[in-house]
Amino acid sequence: MNKISVGFIGCGKIAQVRHIPEAYGREDVIISGFFNRTRAKAEDMADKYGGKVYDTYQELLNDEKIDAVVVSVANILHGEVTIEALRKGKHVLCEKPMAMTLEESELMVKTAEEEGKVLNIAHNQRLSKAHLRAKELIEEGAIGKILSFRTTLGHGGPEEWSSSPGNDVWFFYEDAAGMGAMADLGIHKTDLIEYLTGQKVIEVSAMLGTLDKRGSKGNLISVDDNAVCLFRLSEGALGTMTVSWTYYGPEDNSTVIYGTEGILYVYEDPNHPLKIVKKDQSIMTFDENENGMNDDHKGSGVMDVFIDGIRSGEDTVLSGKVILSAMRAVFACEESFDEGKTIKIEEYGGKKD
Repeated sequence: MNKISVGFIGCGKIAQVRHIPEAYGREDVIISGFFNRTRAKAEDMADKYGGKVYDTYQELLNDEKIDAVVVSVANILHGEVTIEALRKGKHVLCEKPMAMTLEESELMVKTAEEEGKVLNIAHNQRLSKAHLRAKELIEEGAIGKILSFRTTLGHGGPEEWSSSPGNDVWFFYEDAAGMGAMADLGIHKTDLIEYLTGQKVIEVSAMLGTLDKRGSKGNLISVDDNAVCLFRLSEGALGTMTVSWTYYGPEDNSTVIYGTEGILYVYEDPNHPLKIVKKDQSIMTFDENENGMNDDHKGSGVMDVFIDGIRSGEDTVLSGKVILSAMRAVFACEESFDEGKTIKIEEYGGKKD
């Protein structure tokens, strides 16, 4: 079997704890090289895993020996670097969120299709065991028709979720992150509710705020640290999506879906990752063997999906064109908050009415 050569653009914490070791663990992958703005981080990865350190990401992209790249730079650069990589003939696994505008997100998908390359977005929530089983149960009709839902992702913030931890992490700055908790966490749960239900978000009303997070100088950060969004799905269900960087206790990664025949609980009961309570009050539990939390980095499955997709040439569950509808909803939430009104998402473009 020919090995796939992978380069890494961005060597921050997500690359260090997830993407690089997961690639290294595959026998059919060669780790060819690294670029990072702070060169020492790239050198550390090269020392640990082998491969070359590049002076610029363009130099890495110009290396014809590299088949695929993982893009995990600051959010504002996702679209630019991904599009350039695709045009250089590389398959791309890009961290979420895809990009900072809908137009750039759509261009990423269009470019991948034009170049005949795989574009995956690292939505690991789609791959957790409880979420996979929950989707099967919904499709089997275990809770009947979906009527409403609530989905939440909250923790104490990204201060330690960086290779340079502290109160001045790049997540807190609009010129690097673009958006705050809404982009960091909201895209995960927006995409997840579409994935689990098989429906699209067609209407949103959102409130975003910066309630508590402060930089090293004591000023409130320049992006949102909380967001609460009301969604209407394409088959009529109504529900809420809540994300937060100010849950100063256990992480909450729960989703509850209410149907005509019962209620589905995912990561809501600490004793049972997956549970159904039927309308007759009978209880069914499905104890999948993993916790689904944000700090559970081992074996996310993201790299496996990416490499297997390159080999098969088929769309994957992480394909950019699949994730795109959730990006439309996220940008619509931003617009809803900015304009103070409900936004209906058109089939194409996600523009307001």
